[in-house]
Amino acid sequence: MKACRMCKKIVEEGETCPACGSDDLSDRHSGLLIVLDPEKSEIGKISDVKSAGRYAVKVR
Repeated sequence: MKACRMCKKIVEEGETCPACGSDDLSDRHSGLLIVLDPEKSEIGKISDVKSAGRYAVKVR
């Protein structure tokens, strides 16, 4: 599992992020944020999440 350094979305397979298209992925990430509905999620709004999915809290 890798995390995108641009949008922090968790990527399970492939070498590009399906959300933003970036190929800058990292194996070094910590924390997990799962957003089911970004419109209603307060933490999703604070984290500036635009779509539902799994995101890393910190990416190195």
